[in-house]
Amino acid sequence: MTRFSRVEDLRVSIFIASFLYNVSLRGSDFIWGFAFTLAVHPMFLPDFLSKGRGHPLRLASHTLESEPIPSQRGYHDILTSKNPNKQPAIQYGPPGRSAISGQIATVFGCTGFLGRYLVAKLAKVGTQVIVPFRDEDEKRHLKVMGDLGQIVPLEWDMRNEEQTAECLRHSDVVYNLVGRNYETKNFNFNSVHVTGAKSIARIAQESGVSKFIHVSHLNASLDSTSEFYRSKAEGEIAVKEAFPDATIVRPGAMFGYEDRLLNNMAVWPILWKLNDAQTKIRPVHVMDVAQALNNLAQLPALAQTLNLPGPSTVTHEYLLDLITSITCNPPTRAPAIPKAVALALSKASQSIWWPTLSPDEVERRYIDDSQVQGDWDVVGVIPEDVEPHAITYLRRYRSAENFTRPVVFPESRPVIN
Repeated sequence: MTRFSRVEDLRVSIFIASFLYNVSLRGSDFIWGFAFTLAVHPMFLPDFLSKGRGHPLRLASHTLESEPIPSQRGYHDILTSKNPNKQPAIQYGPPGRSAISGQIATVFGCTGFLGRYLVAKLAKVGTQVIVPFRDEDEKRHLKVMGDLGQIVPLEWDMRNEEQTAECLRHSDVVYNLVGRNYETKNFNFNSVHVTGAKSIARIAQESGVSKFIHVSHLNASLDSTSEFYRSKAEGEIAVKEAFPDATIVRPGAMFGYEDRLLNNMAVWPILWKLNDAQTKIRPVHVMDVAQALNNLAQLPALAQTLNLPGPSTVTHEYLLDLITSITCNPPTRAPAIPKAVALALSKASQSIWWPTLSPDEVERRYIDDSQVQGDWDVVGVIPEDVEPHAITYLRRYRSAENFTRPVVFPESRPVIN
């Protein structure tokens, strides 16, 4: 519908409404009302007035209708893909949540800690996001992160390759965030971090996906004493074999609302006193990692490994002191458990049906984070320290009388090189 027809339809609607109102009037009111209706509707006047002469309202509208309508799209709005079988996508709409970026992304592992923030980042810029899920209740909170039709949930089982292919066959970017912090009777570290990752990468390569981004861990190493870290390193090799142009991302230990770092330390400080709480880690904000992954979707494909550690290196002891200071709770008096005792207790606890500290997690409590150079400049993100955000995630552990007290940090922060 042109702008001219919209203006004419508006005039007709106003005239009919005015005429019906005038009919309800009596006597001289009807005459004056009908005269006013004809005055403001030149389409019912003689032709010499309807041409725009002698009637300012008609002249203004006629001038407006003669202006050309600017084009809403241009060549710069067309997005091309490496896959020759896919048609170019067109982005349109105002920037933001209701825009259409023209990209489609699949986020495997979207129901996890990092996944929910990545989905929110992608949907906020208008990317249509495919969210594979196993449990119906785990994906409900993702539906509202994007505009109508932008979040597409699909049921998925890692062992079903047909479902995997269905989840990514329309996608330009595929993220693999799937991981297990402990083993279960159905999935061990190797089946998730190696076999599953290789299967997703292979199907993505066969489907012509432009970018494949695999999230590993900062401490991934084939020589590690932790089976978790070894399987992460083996998974990187398997992904590179299946998808040579894949981007490997290695974030450090992440903190946020649903993390297993600050929250776990606040509830079970005794589990973090292993190694006398001297283990060195480089915590990174989950929002910084999510933003880095979102930026990778806009960059050309990078066939390299990106390390994303936190900006500072701290010990478990300092983080326990930080939590004590922020929550205004007394410091824990729990003793440091010897490694042999902790391993024996963790092995015995595996017979119960809820997740507990596994023997491999005990081993990881004694491993320092890798002191590698960060690649934040590649993804265009400046990481933030844990202190400015700690109160946001730890205020819930304060008592009612201390809930609004000012934030107090530990007196000194150890300098670790």
